[in-house]
Amino acid sequence: MIGSINGWEWMILAVVVLLVVGPERLPEYARQLGRLVREVKRIATGATERVREELGPEIDDLRQYDPRQYDPRRIIRDALADDDAGPTGPPTAGGDAARPGPTAAFRPGGRPAFDDEAT
Repeated sequence: MIGSINGWEWMILAVVVLLVVGPERLPEYARQLGRLVREVKRIATGATERVREELGPEIDDLRQYDPRQYDPRRIIRDALADDDAGPTGPPTAGGDAARPGPTAAFRPGGRPAFDDEAT
């Protein structure tokens, strides 16, 4: 339900709280809110540290599944940088001549060769 409240509704709630609390008690409530935020942050940090201690080195294995590391822009940039590096394997002696050619030559005026296993 809290996720369905938009910005204007938060503003209206803040104004209503200011009117209900009043200027005399507002500093007291602000201090309490600050303490509450610090305590929640301390609890969250403690829970994170405890999980890291209990999982130990296994947590590094889990990090490889973190979806935040799969930034599409970075993946494309890395792929383009790899293409600029050129061929990685050793060059062949014949270059393109080393590729196998067609199995049967096409004769002008005749029918082309038919391969039963082609798709």
